[in-house]
Amino acid sequence: MTIINRDAPESGADEQAIAALRQAFEVQKRAFLADPCPSYETRVSRMQEAARMLRDHRKEIGAALNEDFGWHPAAISDLVEIMSTSERVEHAIRHLRTWMMDDPREFNTALWGDAKVVVRPQPKGVIGNMVPWNFPFDIAFAPLGEMFGAGNRVIIKPSDLTPACGALMARMVAERFDPSVLTVVNGGIGLAKAFPTLAWDHLVYTGSPDVAKHVMRAAAENLVPVTLELGGKNPTIVAEDAVDQRSVASIIGAKRFKAGQVCVAPDHVFVPRGQLGRFLDLAKEQCASATPGFVQSDDNTGIISRRHMARLTGMVEQARAAGCEIIDLDAASGGVPSERRQMPLILVIDPPAHLDVMTQEVFGPVLPVVTYDNLDAVLDSINAGERPLAVYLYTYDKPLTEDILRRTTSGGACVNAALFHASIVSLPFGGSGNSGMGRHHGVEGFREFSNPRGVLMRSDGPDGLEAFNPPYRVLEAIAASVMTEPS
Repeated sequence: MTIINRDAPESGADEQAIAALRQAFEVQKRAFLADPCPSYETRVSRMQEAARMLRDHRKEIGAALNEDFGWHPAAISDLVEIMSTSERVEHAIRHLRTWMMDDPREFNTALWGDAKVVVRPQPKGVIGNMVPWNFPFDIAFAPLGEMFGAGNRVIIKPSDLTPACGALMARMVAERFDPSVLTVVNGGIGLAKAFPTLAWDHLVYTGSPDVAKHVMRAAAENLVPVTLELGGKNPTIVAEDAVDQRSVASIIGAKRFKAGQVCVAPDHVFVPRGQLGRFLDLAKEQCASATPGFVQSDDNTGIISRRHMARLTGMVEQARAAGCEIIDLDAASGGVPSERRQMPLILVIDPPAHLDVMTQEVFGPVLPVVTYDNLDAVLDSINAGERPLAVYLYTYDKPLTEDILRRTTSGGACVNAALFHASIVSLPFGGSGNSGMGRHHGVEGFREFSNPRGVLMRSDGPDGLEAFNPPYRVLEAIAASVMTEPS
């Protein structure tokens, strides 16, 4: 969600950060050339150290998240930024020997004899990781499972919207890792603009599609391969048979998670027109019974900045001015913004398609509820827009489930759930079209950060390769025996 002002002047601090970046990049490039294929043991050691580093700094990580967000629930800090991140690294460790193995390929033995033909995963080299503000530690360190597993070196650039987290990351990494293996560079707009201009061996950017276009243009100057993990308006479809307490609790819970500041959060929900009243009653009941007093409780994550709060409240006020029904699901518990930048969960009922809440990624605790009469029209509207990062479907009808999965395209999908497919470490995570390109997590992440090098090893025994040396008499004879003139 960070917007880079391409015309913003660079500060003196930015100039220092850019100089530090270039120096770190050169150090890692030289180190890679000196050791281009680290051993299995070296890779595992680096991965284990990354996981230990997070667990050892648990309290400091929680404090830094609180400082940057105004308030950040301790359970979410532990679950996502430490436990989930460590689990992903440990998953990569468990499978690394298999991932590193040569992959034999079929070939013509009559021509090649006893040759060996394999795909051998090779480290790419130096990877840059541009980290967003919403999950600063998770998105900085979880990919190390696959990046280190693939044998690479990494430079991390945290978001300038999480300065406390960025400073802690830099200190943690400096204490545990040689800068030729892993380093963190903090800075402002100038650094963000300079980062993708380097000749990386691979570049990862997580954020908004608008900024991704600038990143990709800059990377293209050096033909740098990119992984873009972007956002989008993730639709949630509730079918006629699934307007029930279980579905509504799942949707509300997913939207509550980190106050909706998640790239895979439900962005808007489609509800059958005739069941809107039931859906709203269930949503109000869920919030009143399960989370009374939620807004200013320790379970409600703060909004990252005053500017983002103003953007969200502006969306709501625009919808109100347009005549939309606005429902504050936390009004009964004092649903007002707090000094910790905490906000209530707000429903916007049937907003017109031109409003900001329907054209922009919400990325906060505001949920448009769009009624429908015809499910085909819903799918048409989804497919007419940009491809989302995720599609969520609530139904108990298996044929309908398969039909909707077949007729929509997205980076990921959940049935009768939302959000948490991204936490399954063995599932590839990424987008499609406007929501991104490339994948990480699990074996797909290892492959993303590896060069799949095709290798032919000719045997010492007889083969048919001599036929390809001129003069081509043998080839002419072979061609004559297998080809015929057209009739």
